[in-house]
Amino acid sequence: MLAVVIVAAALWGLGWMMGASRRARVVSLGILYAAVLTAQLVLPPEAELRAATGGSPAPWLALGVAGVMVGGYGAGLRRLRARAAANAPPEAPRGSGFRDAELERYARHIVLREIGGPGQKRLKAARVLVVGAGGLGSPALLYMAAAGVGTLGVIDDDTVENANLQRQVIHTDGRIGMPKVFSAAEAIGALNPHVTVRPYHRRLTEEIAAGLMAEYDLVLDGSDNFDTRYLVNRAAVAAGVPLIAAAMTQWEGQISLYDPARGGPCYECIFPERPAPGLVPSCAEAGVVAPLPGVIGSMMALEAVKHITGAGQGLRGRLVIHDALDAETRAIRLRPRPDCAVCGG
Repeated sequence: MLAVVIVAAALWGLGWMMGASRRARVVSLGILYAAVLTAQLVLPPEAELRAATGGSPAPWLALGVAGVMVGGYGAGLRRLRARAAANAPPEAPRGSGFRDAELERYARHIVLREIGGPGQKRLKAARVLVVGAGGLGSPALLYMAAAGVGTLGVIDDDTVENANLQRQVIHTDGRIGMPKVFSAAEAIGALNPHVTVRPYHRRLTEEIAAGLMAEYDLVLDGSDNFDTRYLVNRAAVAAGVPLIAAAMTQWEGQISLYDPARGGPCYECIFPERPAPGLVPSCAEAGVVAPLPGVIGSMMALEAVKHITGAGQGLRGRLVIHDALDAETRAIRLRPRPDCAVCGG
């Protein structure tokens, strides 16, 4: 048996000196092992070669089993290491503006052909203002923060109430009584520390609206009254900033992108006059099913991501209406109104 060990060592050393690969040297040892085991199994017990190689096949069979186990373990370990290396986040390239933790966080965006690295950079550089931190603002803010929108402004003069928590998922029971903008900022910071939040705990007024919106690239309106909606539209048009506006009641919601600076209508083109009192009751009066703000608010965030990155077809010139009760969604074509008092068509 010692002779076999010497021959195996000689084969390994000779292969190393000749520059043979590790795989080739392992194969040569395998051939030697197969030859020895065959001799032990085929030759008669009195054969000299069998006696010189141990005299019994049992130790060689045990050695073969041990070798298979060790080889299998090594192969499995190599596969695990390769899989871990493949799934590891890439190092941040110089000048990308992303930390390694951000690249790992946004990896599912970066592999999307429609977003990729350039789109994620645009999200990081974007500044989005959300009007209202209620039912629609809650999911919109959370998903934009998760998506990596770099700067999120949120303006609301209200405080968190117990009745909000049925649908306003950015707030918690422990933050009842806290201004909604600070509650939202706390939730966003916990979700994504790489996002900058600008909370404005005040009412949006004519005096500040246009100047405030001029600081942002996109405005999302999730307010719950027509006075604010018309004010947001006028200020967005004056600042030349695109507006994603949505509304909902009971089981139905609607959303569109209003962008007259780029050929689309403004909000007042489509809704030139507010409805008669009582015709469109508020959520407090008519009620609203809890998940509906999540659906419409998430659509707002999705359209914001598409608009910022240039992915897909946006909602400029289209109004999407979602009827949750009948599980139907339809789109209506919109056009600028030539006699619009705000944008002039």
